[in-house]
Amino acid sequence: MGREYPEAPIVGVGAVIIDQDKVLLVRRANEPSRGRWSVPGGTVELGETLAQAVQREVREECHVEIRVGDVLSTFDLIQRDGQGRIRYHYVLIDLAAEYVQGEPQAGTDALEVRWVQEAEFNQMDIVPRLLPVLSIALQRRD
Repeated sequence: MGREYPEAPIVGVGAVIIDQDKVLLVRRANEPSRGRWSVPGGTVELGETLAQAVQREVREECHVEIRVGDVLSTFDLIQRDGQGRIRYHYVLIDLAAEYVQGEPQAGTDALEVRWVQEAEFNQMDIVPRLLPVLSIALQRRD
């Protein structure tokens, strides 16, 4: 099943990775939201748990290891084209994650990867739906 014009919704996961007072963000290499900052993540493969999927995606995109925590948010991403057809339909699940090890480097599906403090959020082109999720994750850490 293709990601563009899918026959059914696609389940995606994202990792809100916290290390001290910073969050690990990636600049997306692919649509939807190409070029915008987001949390690392991707689609769940057949037979994977949410935790396994998010660990794999973080390893592929950032080259770091994480400890997966609780679900922080769920979100429906439905984008239509000019004719009203559904171009993208994702059910996204963001999970809290703790940084364990590894030097962050952009891998597959990421143009850049970097640690970001909350004070920098308003200077970056972050996917808007993520801002409240990032704030909640940082508050839970305190």
